[in-house]
Amino acid sequence: MIKHTSVSYYGLNYVEHAEKDFEEMKAHGCDTVILAITEFDMDFWFPNINEIVKAGHKVGLRVIADTWGIGKYFGGEQVSLFLQNNIHHRQVSALTGETLNAACFTSNAFRDYFTGICVKLARETEIDGFFWDEPHYALPRANTAISYGAGEDWACRCPECKKKFEDYYGYEMPKILNDDVKNFRWREALKTLADCSKTLKEIKPELEITVCVHATSQTYYNTELRGYDNWEMVAACPYFDVLASTIIDWTKPESFFKNITERTVKMAHKYGKDAERWLLGYSTQPEDFDQIDKVVDLYESMGVDRLGTWTYRGGLGTSCAAKDPIKLWDRIGANYKRVLKK
Repeated sequence: MIKHTSVSYYGLNYVEHAEKDFEEMKAHGCDTVILAITEFDMDFWFPNINEIVKAGHKVGLRVIADTWGIGKYFGGEQVSLFLQNNIHHRQVSALTGETLNAACFTSNAFRDYFTGICVKLARETEIDGFFWDEPHYALPRANTAISYGAGEDWACRCPECKKKFEDYYGYEMPKILNDDVKNFRWREALKTLADCSKTLKEIKPELEITVCVHATSQTYYNTELRGYDNWEMVAACPYFDVLASTIIDWTKPESFFKNITERTVKMAHKYGKDAERWLLGYSTQPEDFDQIDKVVDLYESMGVDRLGTWTYRGGLGTSCAAKDPIKLWDRIGANYKRVLKK
């Protein structure tokens, strides 16, 4: 049975416009809006954020904060003020030593920065929870990070990571991705989110924390190079309430949808978490919109607890809009209403 249905939203500028959009979301069967909050929003639009949150509550929506693109550590097309304002504390390619355009999220500097943003939201707004959106290590190669093989290079091998690794293992961090390096990266990646989530729960125990890991499988999203590929470690964390796995492209076969969903539900329920699966609601769309109905039915039949969609109105007006954004949005909304009535 589906408990919650959500959609992401970028419009954090004017409350009166957001409220109308929220009413449309409600009419499309959403009970939750995920606010894509950027570093720029925190820096420039912060006085409006809680008014936006309250507008969501007024309409009857749960409101979750997505730390969208912060440090380029989380998913998202947004630019990062942390990277703009810091020439250090960046991820470094293991093989070439190239500095990458992503914050090293194991560094204390970034951890303090990121946690500070979240604490401000927790203390100064009425937000209902946080959504950790595709946290990941950067890939030191120019590809989509979805359909290509992983290659041999990886990150992060910056001075801070090298020191932490040597302090723990007693030898210099190698350039080859061995088992010690894999475990180090998984452990440090999890620590960043676990420590922040623990802090947030101490401020407001009722805050709901969702972690959304990449739907890694073989070369899809480059297994073992993203940092959160060990779902057992992630799901076992006591500070997360929901385990989600990312969007799957509509062109993938049904067997792929089944495989990712089975793994997500099994791991989430093993540790008492809700399982969340996502629908691709931007960029590309299925050739036959009946596929949306079938995938929603598949998710529900396999024990998924929550559905999410990226993004509002199919990305209408953005560079990543679907071909028929409103048609796509309406079909997803019809499915949301259908499953919530059960």
